[in-house]
Amino acid sequence: MIYRLLALNVDGTVLQSNGRIHKSTKEAIAYVQQKGVYVTLVTSRSFPSARKVAKALKINSYLITHQGAYISSEQGEAILTRRIPEEITYELVRFLEGFPCQIRIVHDEFSLANKYKLNHNLLAKTVFTTGDPLFYSQQFVDSISETLTDDPISAPKIEVYFEFEEDLVDARDALSSMFSEVNMTKLNDFRLDILPQGVSKLNGMISLGEHLGVALKEMVTIGDGIDDIDMIRACGLGVAMGNAEVEVKMAADWVTRTNNQNGVAYMVKEHFRKQQPIEFLRKMNIIKK
Repeated sequence: MIYRLLALNVDGTVLQSNGRIHKSTKEAIAYVQQKGVYVTLVTSRSFPSARKVAKALKINSYLITHQGAYISSEQGEAILTRRIPEEITYELVRFLEGFPCQIRIVHDEFSLANKYKLNHNLLAKTVFTTGDPLFYSQQFVDSISETLTDDPISAPKIEVYFEFEEDLVDARDALSSMFSEVNMTKLNDFRLDILPQGVSKLNGMISLGEHLGVALKEMVTIGDGIDDIDMIRACGLGVAMGNAEVEVKMAADWVTRTNNQNGVAYMVKEHFRKQQPIEFLRKMNIIKK
């Protein structure tokens, strides 16, 4: 099979545990791009944050962000924008404010969160991953619902960080029965992401593929999270990181090394070294587009 697109998750995949990108990962991406393979990021991060990672990797492509709710080029040319309606965003926030949790509305250009401080350290790894504060405003308020009353927001994504595991389960079950306009992804025992109905990383991949003229079977995707499972199953080659959870590895066609063992670079070398450059394959009429 000839693969024309490589999609990479960010946290736990491209980034090591220390938040850095290893030199071998940058080299591997440059190598596969030289072969004419389209490289993109597919992430739950905001667009400004993903753009920052893409710049470090020298990727100049459409990026699938907000878990598939927002796809745009670095120049701001969006090909997909999905949002939760303003009134539903408000009602979701009002309901969630009844739980001990931090609520974050993650917009394309800013984030809005309440000032709730969690007693566990889950947020220590996540609060500062949204991007450069010079270009991405992060506002903290006492009450999000009061703020929304004066200034309504249509949110691409709402992140909720719970104090207690049981509250996440209760909130998810209740919201599922109350709102058909959204779907939810449990990223771990304490974090719940709320997205517009129909939004997922897989659907983001499908939308980007349609825009570029690349079929799912011609795509390789690498990830480590629960929200990566659908795209790992659906793409031509689905790869799980060595640090991924068991369910992710079971869904994958191939398991590479961990993010701290340069798993992306290892996978690229193993699977793309034998593939001829895309332009050469076009000249030989092996691929048409």
